[in-house]
Amino acid sequence: SEPKAASAAGVTTDLKPVAGRGPKAEPTSAPTTGEKPVAGPGAQAGAKAAPAPAAKPDLGKSSPPAAASAAASAPPEPAAQRSSSATVTTTTVPPVPEPTKQQPLPPEPANPLRLLADLTNTPPPPQTPLRQTLRRFKIWTPLVLLLLILFGVAQMLRPLPEPSLDLTAADTYAFKGSKPEMPWPSGGQAAVDIAGLGSLGRFGDNKPRPIASVTKTMTAYLILKDHPLKPGEKGPRITADQKAQEDYEKGSAEKESVIKIEKGQQLTEFEALEDLMIPSANNVARLLARWDSGSEKAFAAKMNKAAKELGLTHTTYTDPSGLDATTVSTAADQVKLGQAAMENPVFRQIVRTGQINRPGYSSPIFNHNLILNQEGVIGLKTGNSTAAGANFLFAAEKKIGGTTQLVIGAVLGQRGSVPGQTAANAAKKLVIAAQDALTSKQVIKKGQVVGHVDDGLGTTTPVVATKDVKAVGWAGTEVKLNLKATDGTVPQKSAKGDKVGTLTIGSGIGQVKVPVTLTAATDEPSFGARLTRLL
Repeated sequence: SEPKAASAAGVTTDLKPVAGRGPKAEPTSAPTTGEKPVAGPGAQAGAKAAPAPAAKPDLGKSSPPAAASAAASAPPEPAAQRSSSATVTTTTVPPVPEPTKQQPLPPEPANPLRLLADLTNTPPPPQTPLRQTLRRFKIWTPLVLLLLILFGVAQMLRPLPEPSLDLTAADTYAFKGSKPEMPWPSGGQAAVDIAGLGSLGRFGDNKPRPIASVTKTMTAYLILKDHPLKPGEKGPRITADQKAQEDYEKGSAEKESVIKIEKGQQLTEFEALEDLMIPSANNVARLLARWDSGSEKAFAAKMNKAAKELGLTHTTYTDPSGLDATTVSTAADQVKLGQAAMENPVFRQIVRTGQINRPGYSSPIFNHNLILNQEGVIGLKTGNSTAAGANFLFAAEKKIGGTTQLVIGAVLGQRGSVPGQTAANAAKKLVIAAQDALTSKQVIKKGQVVGHVDDGLGTTTPVVATKDVKAVGWAGTEVKLNLKATDGTVPQKSAKGDKVGTLTIGSGIGQVKVPVTLTAATDEPSFGARLTRLL
């Protein structure tokens, strides 16, 4: 048979030698350029001449037609030569598709700067510390500005702090010298204080002992606390019950301190308190207890509660009159009670009264206080019994340094041929010694800066005393100074010279008070102060 023609471009020709004929031919791949494949050595001998290589086909054009044309123009091989040639096997190669005109997408850049460089064919600028700083500045500046604006708005909307009035002068004044010696009694207990200033000393064992009718001080204190009276008021009417009459009849027979009262008789609260404190009527003490609390036992419980509130740690009450020996206290505790009771103006008015008139009595009823109105003595309460001896809770005044000081003292357990007089004499000596010990010193001058108003944001305005201030005390003691705002608050806006508070020296009844005024006008904090405050 005729040998196959040389394969055209795109066709692969395989030469296989026939068994037993000629040398083994090495297979070759026909080029896709249209040139004729070369057979083994036997085939080369019979070949006439190899055609010139065809030109390289142009891309986009099909090459098979050119290959076919070259094959057709080749001369046929001789039969002998065909018989000795290898068997040719061809394989068709798929045509190369025409390249598409659509360009592929570039790879996704690693960062926005790389993308910009790819789009503009401009390489990214080199990273330097300056460029990094500028980039951070551009990013953070708007955020910082926004935070600053929000902070400013919040600062302006915050409520303003309340101004305060603060003391800048020394808060205490110490009197030089040694504490004075007091003429204490020879026995029993004793204590003396200057109300609001301090104690001049204590004497005795400070153990609870019967106090007899001094007990009525607590009874009157509680009645005025539960049923307050203003000076000049008489208060509600109290109707005497059967027991009040019986207590009078029994007490009169047993030599108790009582006043005549009949069942159904009415007396005002003020009159009942006079009967309690001036003639020291036991039957009226019990009547007031029942009127206030329903029973004497309930009232005694209330007395003990009040004692605890006042700090009377060595005091126990078992009855409202003090007739019971189980009602006990100490001189120091009774001085505390006396200071509290004397702060009530109605109580002070009653205990300094020398005598009263009552229906059924042809003569006045006199106060049992034997030194009333002597040496400035203005009260307070006596009490005598076999168990207690003679007791005397006393109060006296002393005018000094433009003030009126109150001396409060107590002597308990006094004995003698006339115990009541013994107690009165001991009390009088203590009153005189206490009054003599008092002295005064100028501690603040008029116009002196004593404090300032603080607006709470760092601005302060000084305040000055409106007059000279004298402190009252005695050698070896200290007096406290205190500065408080008027009505407890300081206004945001005030004019120069406005009164904004009070300077107080001491405490209690004898304290000294002086107004303080501003040295300059005050106003609400400025915009800058409000904006920059931290708290």
